[in-house]
Amino acid sequence: MRTEQPTPLADVRETAAATAVAHPNIALIKYWGKSDEKLFLPRTDSLSMTLSVFPTATRVRLAPDAEQDTVVFNGLPATGEAERRIVAFLDLVRERAGRPVRAVVDTENTVPTGAGLASSASGFAALAVAASAAYGLGLDARGLSRLARRGSGSASRSIFGGFAVWHAGTPDAGPEEADARSYAEPVDAAGLDPALVVAVVNAGPKEVSSRTAMRRTMDTSPLYEPWAESSKADLADMRAALKRADLEAVGEIAERNALGMHATMLAARPAVRYMSPASLTVIDSVLQLRRDGVPAYVTMDAGPNVKVLCRRVDTDRVASVVREAAAGGSVHVAVPGPGARLLDEGV
Repeated sequence: MRTEQPTPLADVRETAAATAVAHPNIALIKYWGKSDEKLFLPRTDSLSMTLSVFPTATRVRLAPDAEQDTVVFNGLPATGEAERRIVAFLDLVRERAGRPVRAVVDTENTVPTGAGLASSASGFAALAVAASAAYGLGLDARGLSRLARRGSGSASRSIFGGFAVWHAGTPDAGPEEADARSYAEPVDAAGLDPALVVAVVNAGPKEVSSRTAMRRTMDTSPLYEPWAESSKADLADMRAALKRADLEAVGEIAERNALGMHATMLAARPAVRYMSPASLTVIDSVLQLRRDGVPAYVTMDAGPNVKVLCRRVDTDRVASVVREAAAGGSVHVAVPGPGARLLDEGV
Protein backbone atom coordinates (compact mmCIF):
# COMPACT_ATOMS: atom_id res chain seq x y z
CA MET A 1 0.00 0.00 0.00
CA ARG A 2 1.15 3.49 -0.77
CA THR A 3 2.01 5.94 1.96
CA GLU A 4 1.77 9.32 0.24
CA GLN A 5 0.69 12.57 1.81
CA PRO A 6 -2.63 12.34 3.68
CA THR A 7 -5.74 13.98 2.28
CA PRO A 8 -7.74 16.06 4.81
CA LEU A 9 -10.96 14.31 5.82
CA ALA A 10 -13.01 17.36 4.81
CA ASP A 11 -11.75 17.00 1.21
CA VAL A 12 -12.81 13.37 0.77
CA ARG A 13 -14.62 12.82 -2.54
CA GLU A 14 -16.07 9.78 -4.27
CA THR A 15 -13.38 7.59 -5.82
CA ALA A 16 -13.21 4.09 -7.26
CA ALA A 17 -10.77 3.16 -4.51
CA ALA A 18 -9.46 4.69 -1.32
CA THR A 19 -6.73 3.84 1.18
CA ALA A 20 -6.73 5.01 4.79
CA VAL A 21 -4.49 4.56 7.79
CA ALA A 22 -5.45 4.69 11.47
CA HIS A 23 -3.78 3.97 14.79
CA PRO A 24 -5.10 2.20 17.88
CA ASN A 25 -6.07 4.10 20.98
CA ILE A 26 -5.79 3.12 24.61
CA ALA A 27 -8.59 4.23 26.91
CA LEU A 28 -7.53 5.99 30.08
CA ILE A 29 -11.19 6.13 31.16
CA LYS A 30 -12.53 2.79 30.02
CA TYR A 31 -15.36 1.76 27.75
CA TRP A 32 -16.79 -1.47 29.14
CA GLY A 33 -20.31 -2.51 28.31
CA LYS A 34 -22.99 -1.42 25.86
CA SER A 35 -26.41 0.07 26.45
CA ASP A 36 -27.39 -0.84 22.86
CA GLU A 37 -25.56 -3.68 21.13
CA LYS A 38 -26.99 -3.01 17.67
CA LEU A 39 -25.99 0.66 17.62
CA PHE A 40 -22.81 0.10 19.65
CA LEU A 41 -23.83 2.65 22.26
CA PRO A 42 -21.59 2.50 25.34
CA ARG A 43 -22.85 2.36 28.89
CA THR A 44 -20.50 5.18 29.92
CA ASP A 45 -18.41 7.94 28.36
CA SER A 46 -14.72 7.13 27.83
CA LEU A 47 -11.48 8.96 27.11
CA SER A 48 -8.40 7.72 25.29
CA MET A 49 -4.99 8.47 23.83
CA THR A 50 -4.34 7.54 20.20
CA LEU A 51 -0.94 5.88 19.82
CA SER A 52 1.93 6.57 17.45
CA VAL A 53 2.56 2.83 16.95
CA PHE A 54 0.75 -0.20 15.44
CA PRO A 55 -0.96 1.45 12.42
CA THR A 56 -3.56 -0.28 10.28
CA ALA A 57 -3.74 0.50 6.55
CA THR A 58 -6.90 -0.44 4.66
CA ARG A 59 -7.75 -0.12 0.98
CA VAL A 60 -11.34 -0.35 -0.26
CA ARG A 61 -11.86 -0.80 -4.00
CA LEU A 62 -15.30 -0.94 -5.54
CA ALA A 63 -15.93 -4.07 -7.65
CA PRO A 64 -19.12 -3.47 -9.71
CA ASP A 65 -19.00 -6.89 -11.38
CA ALA A 66 -18.47 -8.90 -8.18
CA GLU A 67 -21.27 -10.92 -6.60
CA GLN A 68 -19.75 -10.80 -3.12
CA ASP A 69 -17.19 -8.85 -1.14
CA THR A 70 -13.58 -9.96 -0.98
CA VAL A 71 -11.76 -9.36 2.30
CA VAL A 72 -7.99 -9.84 2.58
CA PHE A 73 -6.33 -9.57 5.96
CA ASN A 74 -2.53 -9.38 6.12
CA GLY A 75 -2.28 -11.06 2.73
CA LEU A 76 -4.69 -13.91 3.48
CA PRO A 77 -8.44 -14.27 2.86
CA ALA A 78 -10.42 -13.29 5.96
CA THR A 79 -12.76 -15.91 7.35
CA GLY A 80 -15.25 -16.42 10.16
CA GLU A 81 -16.15 -13.59 12.51
CA ALA A 82 -13.54 -11.19 11.12
CA GLU A 83 -14.99 -11.45 7.61
CA ARG A 84 -18.57 -11.26 8.90
CA ARG A 85 -17.95 -8.01 10.80
CA ILE A 86 -16.28 -6.32 7.83
CA VAL A 87 -19.00 -7.34 5.37
CA ALA A 88 -21.70 -6.18 7.82
CA PHE A 89 -19.91 -2.84 8.08
CA LEU A 90 -19.75 -2.53 4.28
CA ASP A 91 -23.49 -3.29 4.15
CA LEU A 92 -24.09 -0.34 6.47
CA VAL A 93 -21.97 1.93 4.24
CA ARG A 94 -23.77 0.70 1.12
CA GLU A 95 -27.14 1.34 2.71
CA ARG A 96 -26.18 4.91 3.60
CA ALA A 97 -24.66 5.53 0.17
CA GLY A 98 -27.56 3.96 -1.72
CA ARG A 99 -25.03 1.92 -3.73
CA PRO A 100 -25.25 -1.89 -3.56
CA VAL A 101 -21.94 -2.45 -5.38
CA ARG A 102 -19.56 -4.93 -3.76
CA ALA A 103 -15.99 -4.17 -2.74
CA VAL A 104 -12.51 -5.60 -2.26
CA VAL A 105 -11.03 -4.80 1.15
CA ASP A 106 -7.30 -5.22 1.73
CA THR A 107 -6.10 -4.62 5.29
CA GLU A 108 -2.60 -4.65 6.69
CA ASN A 109 -2.62 -4.69 10.48
CA THR A 110 0.57 -4.30 12.52
CA VAL A 111 -0.99 -4.80 15.96
CA PRO A 112 -1.72 -8.30 17.33
CA THR A 113 -5.41 -9.06 16.82
CA GLY A 114 -7.69 -9.95 19.72
CA ALA A 115 -4.99 -9.44 22.37
CA GLY A 116 -6.35 -6.36 24.12
CA LEU A 117 -4.22 -3.98 22.05
CA ALA A 118 -7.07 -2.13 20.30
CA SER A 119 -6.65 -3.78 16.91
CA SER A 120 -10.36 -3.33 16.17
CA ALA A 121 -10.10 0.40 16.93
CA SER A 122 -7.45 1.05 14.30
CA GLY A 123 -9.00 -1.49 11.93
CA PHE A 124 -12.51 -0.08 11.82
CA ALA A 125 -11.35 3.54 11.92
CA ALA A 126 -9.25 2.90 8.80
CA LEU A 127 -12.13 0.97 7.18
CA ALA A 128 -14.60 3.76 7.95
CA VAL A 129 -12.42 6.41 6.33
CA ALA A 130 -11.56 4.31 3.26
CA ALA A 131 -15.09 2.96 2.70
CA SER A 132 -16.66 6.38 3.21
CA ALA A 133 -14.40 7.80 0.48
CA ALA A 134 -14.82 4.89 -1.92
CA TYR A 135 -18.63 4.97 -1.67
CA GLY A 136 -18.81 8.76 -1.71
CA LEU A 137 -20.44 9.38 1.67
CA GLY A 138 -18.58 12.68 2.18
CA LEU A 139 -18.61 12.50 5.97
CA ASP A 140 -16.86 14.97 8.25
CA ALA A 141 -14.75 13.80 11.20
CA ARG A 142 -17.74 13.57 13.55
CA GLY A 143 -19.72 11.60 10.98
CA LEU A 144 -16.78 9.26 10.49
CA SER A 145 -16.56 8.77 14.24
CA ARG A 146 -20.22 7.75 14.36
CA LEU A 147 -19.70 5.41 11.42
CA ALA A 148 -16.54 3.80 12.84
CA ARG A 149 -18.41 3.20 16.11
CA ARG A 150 -20.74 0.80 14.28
CA GLY A 151 -17.80 -1.49 13.51
CA SER A 152 -16.08 -1.26 16.90
CA GLY A 153 -17.00 1.16 19.64
CA SER A 154 -13.44 2.21 20.41
CA ALA A 155 -12.83 2.91 16.70
CA SER A 156 -14.88 6.09 17.15
CA ARG A 157 -11.93 7.52 19.13
CA SER A 158 -9.21 6.50 16.63
CA ILE A 159 -10.64 8.94 14.09
CA PHE A 160 -8.87 11.59 16.16
CA GLY A 161 -5.25 12.02 17.14
CA GLY A 162 -3.97 12.68 20.64
CA PHE A 163 -6.67 12.54 23.31
CA ALA A 164 -10.35 12.02 22.55
CA VAL A 165 -13.55 11.60 24.52
CA TRP A 166 -16.36 9.32 23.32
CA HIS A 167 -19.81 10.44 24.36
CA ALA A 168 -22.15 7.64 25.34
CA GLY A 169 -25.11 9.51 23.91
CA THR A 170 -28.70 9.07 24.99
CA PRO A 171 -29.70 5.39 24.83
CA ASP A 172 -33.29 6.04 25.89
CA ALA A 173 -33.85 8.37 22.93
CA GLY A 174 -35.07 7.13 19.55
CA PRO A 175 -32.55 5.18 17.45
CA GLU A 176 -31.69 8.11 15.16
CA GLU A 177 -31.18 10.56 18.01
CA ALA A 178 -29.22 8.03 20.07
CA ASP A 179 -26.95 7.29 17.12
CA ALA A 180 -26.41 10.99 16.41
CA ARG A 181 -25.37 11.78 19.98
CA SER A 182 -22.74 9.03 20.38
CA TYR A 183 -19.46 10.12 18.83
CA ALA A 184 -15.92 11.02 19.82
CA GLU A 185 -14.24 14.42 19.69
CA PRO A 186 -10.75 15.73 20.50
CA VAL A 187 -9.72 16.77 24.00
CA ASP A 188 -7.11 19.47 24.47
CA ALA A 189 -4.10 18.28 26.47
CA ALA A 190 -1.63 21.03 25.65
CA GLY A 191 1.36 21.06 27.97
CA LEU A 192 1.22 17.34 28.69
CA ASP A 193 4.14 15.34 27.26
CA PRO A 194 3.20 11.72 27.93
CA ALA A 195 4.41 8.38 26.66
CA LEU A 196 2.87 4.95 26.89
CA VAL A 197 5.14 1.95 27.32
CA VAL A 198 3.34 -1.13 26.00
CA ALA A 199 4.36 -4.50 27.43
CA VAL A 200 3.13 -7.33 25.19
CA VAL A 201 3.32 -10.34 27.49
CA ASN A 202 1.05 -12.45 25.28
CA ALA A 203 0.33 -11.53 21.65
CA GLY A 204 -2.09 -14.41 21.11
CA PRO A 205 -5.88 -14.03 20.91
CA LYS A 206 -7.70 -14.11 24.23
CA GLU A 207 -9.96 -16.99 25.20
CA VAL A 208 -12.97 -14.79 26.00
CA SER A 209 -13.82 -12.08 23.48
CA SER A 210 -14.41 -8.52 24.65
CA ARG A 211 -18.03 -8.70 23.51
CA THR A 212 -18.74 -11.83 25.53
CA ALA A 213 -16.87 -10.50 28.56
CA MET A 214 -18.71 -7.17 28.47
CA ARG A 215 -22.09 -8.83 28.30
CA ARG A 216 -21.27 -11.27 31.10
CA THR A 217 -19.90 -8.50 33.32
CA MET A 218 -22.91 -6.26 32.84
CA ASP A 219 -25.35 -9.12 33.39
CA THR A 220 -23.76 -10.81 36.40
CA SER A 221 -21.16 -8.69 38.19
CA PRO A 222 -22.41 -6.97 41.38
CA LEU A 223 -19.52 -4.51 41.02
CA TYR A 224 -20.41 -3.32 37.53
CA GLU A 225 -22.97 -0.61 38.34
CA PRO A 226 -20.84 0.97 41.11
CA TRP A 227 -17.87 1.03 38.72
CA ALA A 228 -19.94 2.58 35.93
CA GLU A 229 -21.15 5.28 38.31
CA SER A 230 -17.65 5.99 39.62
CA SER A 231 -16.38 6.18 36.04
CA LYS A 232 -18.41 9.38 35.57
CA ALA A 233 -16.44 11.03 38.35
CA ASP A 234 -13.20 9.60 36.97
CA LEU A 235 -13.92 11.20 33.59
CA ALA A 236 -14.57 14.61 35.14
CA ASP A 237 -11.37 14.31 37.18
CA MET A 238 -9.42 13.17 34.11
CA ARG A 239 -10.54 16.09 31.96
CA ALA A 240 -9.52 18.51 34.71
CA ALA A 241 -6.12 16.80 35.07
CA LEU A 242 -5.51 16.97 31.32
CA LYS A 243 -6.45 20.64 31.25
CA ARG A 244 -3.86 21.48 33.90
CA ALA A 245 -1.29 19.09 32.34
CA ASP A 246 -0.96 17.08 35.57
CA LEU A 247 0.50 13.76 34.44
CA GLU A 248 0.60 12.25 37.91
CA ALA A 249 -3.12 12.88 38.39
CA VAL A 250 -3.84 11.57 34.88
CA GLY A 251 -1.93 8.39 35.72
CA GLU A 252 -3.57 7.88 39.10
CA ILE A 253 -7.06 8.28 37.63
CA ALA A 254 -6.31 5.99 34.68
CA GLU A 255 -4.90 3.29 36.94
CA ARG A 256 -7.82 3.25 39.37
CA ASN A 257 -10.33 3.22 36.50
CA ALA A 258 -8.63 0.29 34.76
CA LEU A 259 -8.12 -1.81 37.87
CA GLY A 260 -11.72 -1.13 38.83
CA MET A 261 -12.86 -2.41 35.45
CA HIS A 262 -10.85 -5.61 35.90
CA ALA A 263 -12.34 -6.01 39.38
CA THR A 264 -15.85 -5.95 37.86
CA MET A 265 -14.81 -8.77 35.52
CA LEU A 266 -13.35 -10.85 38.32
CA ALA A 267 -16.68 -10.52 40.14
CA ALA A 268 -18.65 -11.71 37.08
CA ARG A 269 -20.23 -15.15 37.23
CA PRO A 270 -18.29 -17.01 36.01
CA ALA A 271 -15.32 -14.70 36.43
CA VAL A 272 -13.50 -13.20 33.47
CA ARG A 273 -9.78 -12.97 34.18
CA TYR A 274 -7.49 -11.33 31.65
CA MET A 275 -4.61 -10.62 34.03
CA SER A 276 -1.93 -13.29 33.91
CA PRO A 277 1.05 -13.93 36.19
CA ALA A 278 3.17 -12.07 33.63
CA SER A 279 0.76 -9.10 33.81
CA LEU A 280 1.13 -8.96 37.59
CA THR A 281 4.90 -9.09 37.36
CA VAL A 282 4.88 -6.02 35.11
CA ILE A 283 2.42 -4.24 37.40
CA ASP A 284 4.67 -4.93 40.39
CA SER A 285 7.62 -3.44 38.50
CA VAL A 286 5.63 -0.26 37.88
CA LEU A 287 4.75 0.01 41.57
CA GLN A 288 8.47 -0.27 42.35
CA LEU A 289 9.22 2.50 39.85
CA ARG A 290 6.84 4.75 41.76
CA ARG A 291 8.49 3.87 45.04
CA ASP A 292 11.77 4.89 43.41
CA GLY A 293 10.33 8.28 42.50
CA VAL A 294 9.41 7.71 38.85
CA PRO A 295 5.77 8.66 38.07
CA ALA A 296 4.54 5.62 36.14
CA TYR A 297 1.00 4.23 36.09
CA VAL A 298 -0.68 1.10 34.79
CA THR A 299 -3.65 0.69 32.52
CA MET A 300 -4.98 -2.52 30.95
CA ASP A 301 -7.69 -3.34 28.45
CA ALA A 302 -9.42 -6.66 27.81
CA GLY A 303 -6.27 -8.73 27.62
CA PRO A 304 -3.11 -9.58 29.58
CA ASN A 305 -0.93 -6.87 28.07
CA VAL A 306 0.05 -3.93 30.26
CA LYS A 307 0.39 -0.29 29.26
CA VAL A 308 2.40 2.09 31.40
CA LEU A 309 1.77 5.83 31.30
CA CYS A 310 4.78 7.99 32.10
CA ARG A 311 6.55 11.21 31.22
CA ARG A 312 8.30 11.12 27.86
CA VAL A 313 11.62 11.98 29.52
CA ASP A 314 11.32 8.82 31.66
CA THR A 315 10.59 6.39 28.81
CA ASP A 316 14.08 4.85 28.63
CA ARG A 317 14.10 3.97 32.33
CA VAL A 318 10.49 2.80 32.37
CA ALA A 319 10.93 0.72 29.22
CA SER A 320 14.08 -0.89 30.64
CA VAL A 321 12.38 -1.89 33.89
CA VAL A 322 9.25 -3.12 32.13
CA ARG A 323 11.29 -5.07 29.57
CA GLU A 324 13.07 -6.93 32.35
CA ALA A 325 9.74 -7.67 34.07
CA ALA A 326 8.13 -8.83 30.84
CA ALA A 327 10.80 -11.46 30.21
CA GLY A 328 10.05 -13.17 26.92
CA GLY A 329 7.62 -10.46 25.88
CA SER A 330 8.11 -7.35 23.76
CA VAL A 331 8.06 -3.71 24.77
CA HIS A 332 7.03 -0.77 22.59
CA VAL A 333 7.10 2.95 23.31
CA ALA A 334 4.31 5.16 22.00
CA VAL A 335 3.54 8.86 22.21
CA PRO A 336 0.29 10.58 21.22
CA GLY A 337 -0.30 9.64 17.59
CA PRO A 338 -2.22 11.01 14.61
CA GLY A 339 -5.86 10.61 13.74
CA ALA A 340 -7.19 8.48 10.91
CA ARG A 341 -6.42 9.86 7.49
CA LEU A 342 -7.02 9.19 3.83
CA LEU A 343 -3.96 8.52 1.66
CA ASP A 344 -3.56 9.85 -1.85
CA GLU A 345 -4.23 7.00 -4.29
CA GLY A 346 -2.41 8.86 -7.04
CA VAL A 347 -5.30 8.35 -9.49
